[in-house]
Amino acid sequence: MSAINTLKNAMVLGSLAAVSLPAVAGYEIELNDNDKLIFGGYIKADVRYVDGDVAYKDQWTGGGTPLEESASQIRIFANETRFNTKYIHGDLVGFIEMDFFGGGGNQVISNSLNPRMRHAFVKYKNVTAGQTWSTFMNTSAIGETADFGSTMMGISFIRQGQIRYTHGGLQLSIENPESFGGDTANDKLPDFVAKYTFKGDWGNVSVAGLARQLNTTGGETENAMGFSIAGRINTFGKDDLRFQVHKGELGRYVGTAAVKDLVGEEVEDTTAYNVAYRHFWNETVRTTLIYGHIEGDVSGNETSQWGINLFKNFTKELAMGLEVGNYAIDHEDVDSMYGQFSVRYAL
Repeated sequence: MSAINTLKNAMVLGSLAAVSLPAVAGYEIELNDNDKLIFGGYIKADVRYVDGDVAYKDQWTGGGTPLEESASQIRIFANETRFNTKYIHGDLVGFIEMDFFGGGGNQVISNSLNPRMRHAFVKYKNVTAGQTWSTFMNTSAIGETADFGSTMMGISFIRQGQIRYTHGGLQLSIENPESFGGDTANDKLPDFVAKYTFKGDWGNVSVAGLARQLNTTGGETENAMGFSIAGRINTFGKDDLRFQVHKGELGRYVGTAAVKDLVGEEVEDTTAYNVAYRHFWNETVRTTLIYGHIEGDVSGNETSQWGINLFKNFTKELAMGLEVGNYAIDHEDVDSMYGQFSVRYAL
């Protein structure tokens, strides 16, 4: 059989479960009995409209910008489009993925967006080394949304360099340190993460703990600890409930810059949560209702987002969706409504 026919016959469709997750590979080429290459990703186009007291962003993060006067803006873009390659040689696996949130893109003429690295890691048996999702995360607990990242305020969302050991449901890792808001030049110890995931036909629940050392701009060293409970529970039919609860001195690990690790010389304590319920109206149509919230005890920063959407699979590869929602910077008493239409073709 030719390589082209092998590729076609071995096609595996990318998951449409959550637009914020790395795309599962789509095309597989067997080089020999022990080696294969898998190519995947997706093409995603978005039409986004934002109206209110918070400035437009292509996706909501914890770092929203309040406006003195309300404004509205619409954009059509394809930044989230991504591609990945997986190399398999027996027990050795290499994976790299890129998207187009790397900047550039002159909207006047060419929109020539720069690619950026999302994931780049090597996995050998139980050990993973490189950049990928933090071990602190439970990616299955991220709700399906058109807005990239899925209410980032209430979820753990971080990719970084790490070395991870996995044994069954247990994962232990050392990860890249960063004193967000402090003196990053004196970060001497890696962050330590431990997580255990309970799995069954009912779904999964993970319990994770984080321990690290932070360095203030005043030359002090502070210890920081926090925990997370997250999961995805199967409910009725194909429906599921996804949730995340985070508490402690988590800083940059939760909320995508909604709170910092350090505020002046003090360590910020964070409380964040997210809940998403996905209902299937039939085999091809589904809705997710989602809410996320985060607040810090030192800065007083408080941010929240809710959204509701409707997605339909027109083919196994093609899905379209419409989402409306609200993003609020609660401590500034400002918010914006948004609407987003998305088209996604999974390779």
